[in-house]
Amino acid sequence: MVTITMKELLEAGVHFGHQTHRWNPKMREFIFGERNGIHIIDLQKTQRYFREAVKFVTEMAAQGKTFLFVGTKRQAQEAIAEEATRCGQFYVNHRWLGGLLTNFQTIRKSIQKLQELEQMKADGRLEQLPKKEAIRLERKRAALEKNFAGIRQMTRLPDVLFVIDTEKEELAVREAKRLGIPIVAVVDTNCDPEGIDYPIPGNDDALRAVRLFVSKIADAIIEGRQMMKEMAPEVAETAPAEAAVSAQAETPAVSEVERFLELEEEIPERE
Repeated sequence: MVTITMKELLEAGVHFGHQTHRWNPKMREFIFGERNGIHIIDLQKTQRYFREAVKFVTEMAAQGKTFLFVGTKRQAQEAIAEEATRCGQFYVNHRWLGGLLTNFQTIRKSIQKLQELEQMKADGRLEQLPKKEAIRLERKRAALEKNFAGIRQMTRLPDVLFVIDTEKEELAVREAKRLGIPIVAVVDTNCDPEGIDYPIPGNDDALRAVRLFVSKIADAIIEGRQMMKEMAPEVAETAPAEAAVSAQAETPAVSEVERFLELEEEIPERE
């Protein structure tokens, strides 16, 4: 099973929360302490909740379930597109369009229009139109591609939503909740973890932190897909035991976290 080490979390700056005055009190249980006006996230809890999330993601992938990666903030856009593509899943990394899940049939019509325009461009029909009309349709195609590039092959609602920053992606989270779609999400100290099926406490702004979480979830999906292909019962039976051993090996004493925080490192500026 995919794991995440304390060293990886620390090096990626996953433990840095937001400024203390911007916190959400519902994140209290995930906060280790405060330093220089910045909340410090309890990485032992990050590891524990990450293991639960990865176990769920791997199991869902092994059952052939589909995932929708959501991260429209600038820091997440590239990682979301690359990692979702790498594991063969869908993604939204620009604007979340209201009703994307709750009014999916209408969204499908827009996707079909995109596919039609792409076919027109590919077979040369677009070039045969009057210049003004061709320019108008090309602009429409470009706009549709920007919004729907990551879901153009999604013919039905996803089985699982993976979200970076539930505060920014509030609309996506609300739609998934309404439809009963399970949510796996990275939640920072300013987020509301309630209603998130598998919250992973951590920095959702730092590029390295975002890339770390997104790549690990993609790895878990790839592993689950491989398990499905192999159809090996013994793999499924030994995975929990291996995860338990890994968990014991990776979880450090609290003193290790404390020692790291005592180092004279530079605290990044956060809002």
